Amino acid sequence: MRNLKLTIVLLLTVNVVFATKKIIIKNNTGKNSPRILFAIEKLASVLKKNGYEAIFTKQNNKTLDIISITINGQLKKEGFALDKHDKAYSITGADESGVLYGCLAFAEQLNKSKNLLPQGLFSDAPEMVLRGQCIGLQKSTYLPGRNVYEYPYTPTTFPWFYNKKLWLQVLDSMLDNRMNSLYLWNGHPFASLVKLKDYPYAVEVDDATFKKNEEMYRFITSEADKRGIWVIQMFYNIIVSKPFAEHHNIKTQERERPILPLIADYTRKSIAAFVEKYPNVGLMVCLGEAMEGGGNDDIEWFTKTIIPGVKDGLKMLGETEEPPIVLRAHDTDAPSVMKAALPLYKNLYTEAKFNGEALTTQRPRGQWAALHQTLSKLGSVQIENVHILANLEPFRYGSPDFIQQSVIGMHEVMGGNGLHLYPQASYWDWPYTADSVKARPDDLVGRRKRLLQIERDWIWYKAWSRYAWKAKRNRNDEINYWSRLLADKFGCSINDGKTILMAYEESGEIAPKLLRRFGITDGNRQTLTLGMLMTQLINPYRYGLFTLLYEDESPEGEMLIDYADKEWKKQKHIGETPVQIINEVKQQSDKAVTAIGAIEKKITRNKDEFDRLKNDMHCYKAMAYHFADKATAALDVLKYKYSGAVADLEKALPVLQQSVDHYKELVDLTKNRYLYANSMQTQQRKIPMRGVDGTFKHWQEMLPVFQGEVAIFKRKIDSLKNLKVKAVVKKEPFNIADVKWIDSADASYAIETGARIFSDTSLSVAYFADELKNLRGVKFSLKRQLKENTSVSFTSTKPVKVLVGYFAPQRAAFSKDTVFLKAPELETNASANDYGQAEVKIANALVIKGMPPVNIHSYRFDAGKNELKLGKGVCLVMGFVDGNTEIKPYDAALTENGIKKEIDWLFE
Repeated sequence: MRNLKLTIVLLLTVNVVFATKKIIIKNNTGKNSPRILFAIEKLASVLKKNGYEAIFTKQNNKTLDIISITINGQLKKEGFALDKHDKAYSITGADESGVLYGCLAFAEQLNKSKNLLPQGLFSDAPEMVLRGQCIGLQKSTYLPGRNVYEYPYTPTTFPWFYNKKLWLQVLDSMLDNRMNSLYLWNGHPFASLVKLKDYPYAVEVDDATFKKNEEMYRFITSEADKRGIWVIQMFYNIIVSKPFAEHHNIKTQERERPILPLIADYTRKSIAAFVEKYPNVGLMVCLGEAMEGGGNDDIEWFTKTIIPGVKDGLKMLGETEEPPIVLRAHDTDAPSVMKAALPLYKNLYTEAKFNGEALTTQRPRGQWAALHQTLSKLGSVQIENVHILANLEPFRYGSPDFIQQSVIGMHEVMGGNGLHLYPQASYWDWPYTADSVKARPDDLVGRRKRLLQIERDWIWYKAWSRYAWKAKRNRNDEINYWSRLLADKFGCSINDGKTILMAYEESGEIAPKLLRRFGITDGNRQTLTLGMLMTQLINPYRYGLFTLLYEDESPEGEMLIDYADKEWKKQKHIGETPVQIINEVKQQSDKAVTAIGAIEKKITRNKDEFDRLKNDMHCYKAMAYHFADKATAALDVLKYKYSGAVADLEKALPVLQQSVDHYKELVDLTKNRYLYANSMQTQQRKIPMRGVDGTFKHWQEMLPVFQGEVAIFKRKIDSLKNLKVKAVVKKEPFNIADVKWIDSADASYAIETGARIFSDTSLSVAYFADELKNLRGVKFSLKRQLKENTSVSFTSTKPVKVLVGYFAPQRAAFSKDTVFLKAPELETNASANDYGQAEVKIANALVIKGMPPVNIHSYRFDAGKNELKLGKGVCLVMGFVDGNTEIKPYDAALTENGIKKEIDWLFE
């Protein structure tokens, strides 16, 4: 028996030895670049895994299989072709990336064929020129003493940036998904990466950190290059480093500041030094947000500072080949900028947000789609940006069908040929997700383990990159493809994988539909999963409704207020209606929960992650039912606006209570599962509640607010029934602040009926909100406001609030208004709330016959000498009030025909 066992062992050993086959790999590319060598190394590794020993030689051997690797520039960029003749295999790439992708495709087929060299060979090439993902070197809150986007590269601020193992994991995952670009986002990265001879004091980090930054940046870019990934460094304009600003006694960023020669010179030399030091890194330029982005300033900055800076860097390098520059079409007139720039610089790309800062529709329309189409026809590549997903975070999202149709829409509707993909959630908290999970035994005591975005949201990255490579794929084939991946992920059958896919795809419709039919904005000032106030549903204009969301980033349809109006007037409804969405999201959430529950006991792998996925499906259901019931109640409340019947309010009350019950379920589902709902926890967060100092970031914090709405609503109904309390209460005038103007205005006027508001027109006040009575407005020349920035310099001994009236004309989305000053808007201007000015304080507060409605915003200033700086365009400086005055936002509802009936008071 012992001899028999020994014989078996020897036979097995002999079989293992003889199972290893030799195969020749011939590099006929004529190149030994890092990317080519990396491609061959990856191929050899998979061959070894499958029982082959790779031999590198130029000699032929008739007894051995041969893999020849060549380059053929006739193939489509990054494309490859695999072929076989007898024992000779060929991998032909259009370029070095094509060789890399060809080697990976060969290796994948080898793995699938179970140790046999692949027989079914083919050719392939990507459709999109750029396929990239984004990583933000930014934080969820501001650093002390700094403003938005100002985050130097330091180990304290970004410890993960110095983790080489993590970077290799990220880059390998990108290569697996065939992504070829990596966007690094930061407001002003140059002061962390380059030193300037003329401005040595501008550096923001110490010498030791600077050396670490150099090492890491070279490591990241070189490892990315091996994998065919082009690193693109993004920056905002105009931002300077904090040490530079302090040295020159200026602000790091000031939107209304004109282009100063000093700042232009510093920026130009920073870019030149960066290009010289990192010639293989691209640049993405954001002209908007930190600079006005209007008039000719953005054109001048791009053509006289940015492009010359790049050219200076090339000259220092002795190079003539232009590195790519990506122009971000955000808060700027990108077509005009490109028209001026293309004669000066040819290697330009454009980039614009696909659905704003959310995911709402696969096929945008209207003027937003027209902007993308215009950019795509300039002769450069238009990149479609799937930006911060403010309606998806933090729950898992992975609907391949929705994503595939979105990429098809990018091609067919927008004319895009590139993808710039943000994380699915927690962008501001990279590399971690919002999940709260228990610490592992090997973790430090008290330390909470965090999930990585690239691991948790693998299906998000894989789906977008798969369809960026090729968009139009057979639906049945795709169902089978994703079902197999999910089955492998969770250790279940392919049919069970198909059930998981169903849950992903049903839940994947919920957040897009809810935001596009009930939301206020496509921007990250709204966190959809936290819910919405009743006043936000029944009077969205009061909260700065971003009409682009409904006009361009949704299928044709109706808002709640439009639907209620048409119902009362018995008019025909158009397109997608709120009632339709109410029914659909409930049905889809039911299907998602049923599907995920059906295969729970069949999971044999990654059980913890499956449990988290199942919980997210229940979160989607609780959220869907909460919104559905609240929107249903809102329709009954809106009906009261027309009927005046308290019975309509009584009908809404139990449904509103039901919506809160569903929200309680959401609180329970997230209580120990999530650290937060939104990863951006700054003053930019407005809806449903202001997110100052990290507040109102969790569902637990919102529950008392929604419970309070029900309690107030119930009391108001009782009052209407029993006490006959009037809905409208006259408000007292504001306390006027004592200020001294410093050569700021042509004259002043008292806010009263008949008061002329401009020095050079006869326009006068017809009606005004009670609080504004007797305020002293600053009288400007209307013509001068059209030509110059408006400013008011003043001094005060106490803090004050300056009330500014912004006209609200009805205009098409993203059409350029050459008359009225644009109101502060966080969708396009991250500094739009630095003085507390982003929120409409009094909507429809002033009526001037023949002019659009006027909304009041307030700017808060401390005691001392101050200057209110506004842009070009017609606006009203209404006066100064005490800085401690509490101005609760509301809609005065004034129109030329009198006061329109509003019902916000029912919940306040």
